Amino acid sequence: MKTTTLLTALLIALPATAQDLPDLTAKTKQAVLPVVPKVVGAMQEAVAAQGVAGAIPVCKELAPNLIEEKRRETGWDIRRVSLKARNPGRATPDAWEVRQLADFNIRAANGEKPETLEKGEIVQIDGKPVFRYIKALPTAEVCLKCHGPSETLDAGLKAKLTESYPHDQATGYSKGEIRGGLTVKRPL
Repeated sequence: MKTTTLLTALLIALPATAQDLPDLTAKTKQAVLPVVPKVVGAMQEAVAAQGVAGAIPVCKELAPNLIEEKRRETGWDIRRVSLKARNPGRATPDAWEVRQLADFNIRAANGEKPETLEKGEIVQIDGKPVFRYIKALPTAEVCLKCHGPSETLDAGLKAKLTESYPHDQATGYSKGEIRGGLTVKRPL
């Protein structure tokens, strides 16, 4: 009996392995991804009710608030990141995220559907195992109203965007192009 208890304790103490990836990925997606359609739905409602400029607070305030709720609920580090950040202080990717977003762009260019692109892996951060997950966020039709080619954006909207995001780099996208990713660091 003592051997079984000791073996069980050792197995529990072992770090997560590659065999755990499908379960970690599924549980992470189940917990975090419901934020995405909430943001898209809120954006569509705001555009319909208040116009494009009136919808800026959805991306600027509501989306981060929804993500913060998930952070508090799960205890995980959850963010939206982009290679062309609208808010560099909040959305600049780290080196791992840059690699994944660049890989997503290559995979999409080679014919993979952007909405299916994701990556999950166990990495070491400060000597501790962490599950990293990122899901591509393709540019939807509603996104183009603020993230499309700069020359197509209304002057009033451009002024509002500049006021809200003085260091904005997040324009020039086309429908379906990867605008960024929803990323998670989950301690194990």
